[in-house]
Amino acid sequence: MSESDLQAPDDLQTPHVCEGGNLDCGSGLLLLIRRAVNQMPGGSVLEIRSTEISVREDLPAWCRMTNNPYLGWRQGENHQKYFVQKGSSVKEMDEYDEHVRNYRWQTRIHWNGGLQAKVFCRNHSWTVGQPASFDVKDNAPSAVEYLLGAMGACLAMGFQIHASRRNIHINELEISLSGQIENIFVFLGAEQSGHSGFREITGRIYVQSDADEKALGQVWQETIAASPVVNTLTHRATMNISMTVV
Repeated sequence: MSESDLQAPDDLQTPHVCEGGNLDCGSGLLLLIRRAVNQMPGGSVLEIRSTEISVREDLPAWCRMTNNPYLGWRQGENHQKYFVQKGSSVKEMDEYDEHVRNYRWQTRIHWNGGLQAKVFCRNHSWTVGQPASFDVKDNAPSAVEYLLGAMGACLAMGFQIHASRRNIHINELEISLSGQIENIFVFLGAEQSGHSGFREITGRIYVQSDADEKALGQVWQETIAASPVVNTLTHRATMNISMTVV
């Protein structure tokens, strides 16, 4: 029998619970587990709850790597329960935590003529048009439209992740965003006053759920506060982008 099929005893109970929602091991669940385990006494058992079925395959491997015994899983009411015992060694967990804290997201952008550039990251690529285009149609979205899209996607995914950790089911979700540039003529080189970034971004989220409006409002506030893209736009990042002539 493989570790992924290991059934936890029905009488295995623990006060230590990690609500994973629909996260999988590759998208943040391990970080939540890492934090929960770190706060437990040695030998304690952590119950991890997740609706993502792939955790059954991935969690045992992480447990072996970090020397935290995997005790099996069993079916919950609307999620799976996984049980992990805190081991005596946390060295590998500390190394993983350090790796995540220092991780750098990377992209490569190539221009080969015309008014488009191509972005490459990991196993993905997409085309970006000119930043300032006021036509009704274009061959590719503009860079600022990608920025709004990135923000909206970040909020949409973040909302359902935070909702799932509260056991709130989302039926439908849509976000509309619009923004106004401070002074687009700065980008075009026609004026010097002001800047060419967004002056304001406004929008609205539309949610269909059985949860009450107060609970959904709390999820929305958590989502905005935790969004990497929103925080990047509202807190200045240090820029150090140099030039190399080839």
